[in-house]
Amino acid sequence: MPLEITPVRTRAGLKAFVDLPYRLHRGTPWIPPLKLERYAFLNRKLNPFYKHGDVELFLARRDGRAVGRISAQYDRNYNAYHDNRWGFFGFIEFEDDQEVVDALVSAAETWLKAHGRDRMLGPFDFAINDECGVLIEGFEHEPMIRQPWHPPYYQQRLEAAGGFLKAMDVFHWHLDMRNRGTSLMPVLEELAVASKQKHGITIRKMSFWRLGRDLKEFAKVYEAAWAKNWGFQPYDDHDIADLAINYRLVFDKHWFMLADNEKGEVIAAAITIPDINQVLKRMNGRLLPFGWFHYLRRKRIIDRARVGFLGVLPEYQHTGVAAQLYMENFDMCNETPIRTGEPGWILETNTGMNRGTEAMGGHINKRMRIYERLLEEGAEPSAPPANVRRYLTPEQREAAKAVD
Repeated sequence: MPLEITPVRTRAGLKAFVDLPYRLHRGTPWIPPLKLERYAFLNRKLNPFYKHGDVELFLARRDGRAVGRISAQYDRNYNAYHDNRWGFFGFIEFEDDQEVVDALVSAAETWLKAHGRDRMLGPFDFAINDECGVLIEGFEHEPMIRQPWHPPYYQQRLEAAGGFLKAMDVFHWHLDMRNRGTSLMPVLEELAVASKQKHGITIRKMSFWRLGRDLKEFAKVYEAAWAKNWGFQPYDDHDIADLAINYRLVFDKHWFMLADNEKGEVIAAAITIPDINQVLKRMNGRLLPFGWFHYLRRKRIIDRARVGFLGVLPEYQHTGVAAQLYMENFDMCNETPIRTGEPGWILETNTGMNRGTEAMGGHINKRMRIYERLLEEGAEPSAPPANVRRYLTPEQREAAKAVD
């Protein structure tokens, strides 16, 4: 049967776009998000990405049946901040069929070229701070909130499509947060104490009712702390307002933290998000008839969390405040049902954060890969050069020593 690639223009097309992963991943570790939320996320009037970006959704059909999907997008804020013409692809789902993958990628490439982009990176749904990357390790684990899940053939088919380069791997770590006494390096607790006693830094919790204001303080830390990171995605006021709306749905005061100096100025922040995916698994993508009941019982269901953000203003990174925030996260496990956490995503080039998570007794349990395809002659790959240090696991470091 001939394959047809078309932009999504109708309600029926959008429904097929949204429904596809529910069919492809049935019976796997993938956890279905609420369909209502997916429709809202793709709504141009509701998602703030559309205020500073443009998107085209494509659907692949064979004999009228949806067999694949992809998005092509670019972000004017991102391009202006980095002074580049990068484009992105995302929302990629497909049956195990190379023809489908090739056609989807070609459609996204053609659209991005027509909009003056010199490359496409992804998958990003729609930005790097949303679901990003293709799962290449950890297929047996359930995804946490805002994490993708893919079967192994996704990596194989994308790499077989040709022209894709590895841009970056990102890690998600598993951390037993009850394990403070046996696996933590003593220096972390010493640094945390010094941060408070020597530098006068205190931790306070964000407020549900003032979450919008607190997230603006977080955004200042985020921009200063992460601005030099590969792929950094700036937030604007619309993005922060949207974060506040979404975070209120999963808010737990124990886990939303700001750190103040002696003057009461915010100098660091950490946001750990209780894993609402444990609830969504029971809801099976639907609020009705009984999904709402599981949501109301979420605090009795959730026992794991995603450690999503932890950042410190550069001028305070010597104070040990990061260690103080780490310790606070461990302490909160004594006050809540949370027992395990997943710090991530963390860039493979962020050796400091990766080694710090290792020092807390963590191990990598998921690896995502971000790909890049250059669209213009003369465009240079975005991946950091080979001489930039990448994190190596303890096993990899031992193997490297043996070779030396």
